[in-house]
Amino acid sequence: MPLFSRAMFFAVHWAARKGLREEAAGGGGDKKEQARQTGIRGETYAYWYLRRHGYVFVARNYQPPGVKGEIDLIGYDGAALAFVEVRTRTVRAGQAGLPEMSVTREKRRHLVRTAQLFLAARRVAETAVRFDVLAIENHPGRAPVVRLHKDAFPAHC
Repeated sequence: MPLFSRAMFFAVHWAARKGLREEAAGGGGDKKEQARQTGIRGETYAYWYLRRHGYVFVARNYQPPGVKGEIDLIGYDGAALAFVEVRTRTVRAGQAGLPEMSVTREKRRHLVRTAQLFLAARRVAETAVRFDVLAIENHPGRAPVVRLHKDAFPAHC
């Protein structure tokens, strides 16, 4: 593993030691904007986490023009081209639900279609393809919990 990726993940992990979400002063603020910022921090954390584990990325936040759908991260894990969906959820006491469970059938269909458009646009030859889901549980005041589900669903949803 490259030293740079290891150092960057250490820095990102250290910054997230008390959670990925910055609590607004006074408890106010726009909840939608806070959720968006948490998602951005989660994707950055996921990027360096996966780089540390050997992924080599070719695209980030890929969105084909005129089509609904986005793929958070696209990169090679060995010989396989992995399309990675990152799900970040802030967990509070009494709440249930894992972030990875929010990848619904409809979301999987959008991911598969967007991946097909990516492969066509980039003229990617025959290669092994898979869909990974990286779930991040953000516990305010603690470091995030990460679960990587490789080959989380088939390419024919």
